[in-house]
Amino acid sequence: MSRLIEHDSVKAARILDSARELVLEHGVRKVTIAEIAAAAGVGKGTVYLYWETKEDLFVGLAAREVLAWIRTVTHEIAQDPRSVLPRRLAPLLIRTTLSNPWLRWLQSDDSAMRQLLHRTADRERFAEASTSAMGNAVLTILRDRGIVRDDLPLPRQMYALHAVLVGFVTVMHHADATGPFGIDDPESALADTVQLLLERPRDPAADDVAKAAEAVRARFTEIHDNLLGLVAAGAAGTR
Repeated sequence: MSRLIEHDSVKAARILDSARELVLEHGVRKVTIAEIAAAAGVGKGTVYLYWETKEDLFVGLAAREVLAWIRTVTHEIAQDPRSVLPRRLAPLLIRTTLSNPWLRWLQSDDSAMRQLLHRTADRERFAEASTSAMGNAVLTILRDRGIVRDDLPLPRQMYALHAVLVGFVTVMHHADATGPFGIDDPESALADTVQLLLERPRDPAADDVAKAAEAVRARFTEIHDNLLGLVAAGAAGTR
């Protein structure tokens, strides 16, 4: 498996930590390599030993947060295979996203970072690891195994799921947004919505769920390893 540069370099780890905090506080456009180097206690040249450009460093940062996100979700599915059921998975995906300060920030606070990820040559790797894309990957697997409804075309279900996830992420991102509706548990509202949208009236057999969960974990692991290889190869010293 590919190895990240910070696993072998304390300086690289400090640079990443400092860049993460500065970007969260000031945004992508305002942070300079000089500021990152100063915060990490290294020279500018040391930063460039690991990343050729500021953009490479920021893309690497984003990828690391996504990798951590995938590992968290995969771990939960390994602990409880029923986590792949849509009513359980949708809250898990959004909860994991909103509990991470970087990913929470990325949802709405810095269009420059999203534009940077969109421009990167490896944007497809990031796209397949998005909340909606991961949800769609699971939906395809569950549908193929007869665990979710199949009375509507798959693209239509994917579109509806994407709309639901994006909508709930947007609303749940703002802590006071549910107040006017008297909702104190938005995750349960999300679970109810997804269950009505996708699930069959009867719960599937435990063995079928376990097999589907294993397939989902395999797909998530593949996405994780693809992105990990991209990040590991992105360090200047490994090109």
